Amino acid sequence: MHDNLRNLGLEVLEVVNLRSMLNPHHPPRDRSRRRSPCWPIFSARAWCVTSDSVTSRPTQVAEGRRICKIVCVQNLYNLAHRDDDALIDDLARDGIAYVPYFPLVGFSPLQSSSLDAVAARLGVTPMQVALAWLLRRSPNILLIPGTSSVAHLRENLAAAECALPDDAISELEHVASIVPA
Repeated sequence: MHDNLRNLGLEVLEVVNLRSMLNPHHPPRDRSRRRSPCWPIFSARAWCVTSDSVTSRPTQVAEGRRICKIVCVQNLYNLAHRDDDALIDDLARDGIAYVPYFPLVGFSPLQSSSLDAVAARLGVTPMQVALAWLLRRSPNILLIPGTSSVAHLRENLAAAECALPDDAISELEHVASIVPA
């Protein structure tokens, strides 16, 4: 973190994206202190930042919020991986951003075929549909899709203009329930 401050010529980082290496689905508890292992991570960071971004489960987010201000949570989330639906809604209610990582990967062939079908009907790419769905999912979702070229960047940006009709949304809502073959 000190290298970032020096390299950016800053005294304070306004937002730090903290990715915990803990298993977010089954975090162990430190029984001696009655705190989860994320407590030392947050407390060590809280002194040098004004806000924090975390990769966590709801209990870890709640614990982190008692230690420092959290402005963003970043977890695996996309059309096929929807474990954070309730968390996204809770964060939106509290004005906290959510950044899905791997927004465009992890689709089974059957899930991809459903995405491809919607994209073909709309005359856009499957990835534009996946990004458009995420943008429509909740107003607190912020996207940072990777790109390797200006053309790909333009394609990603065009997803914001992709209007998804109700029948497409209905079809896309079922992608997560498709069992991989």
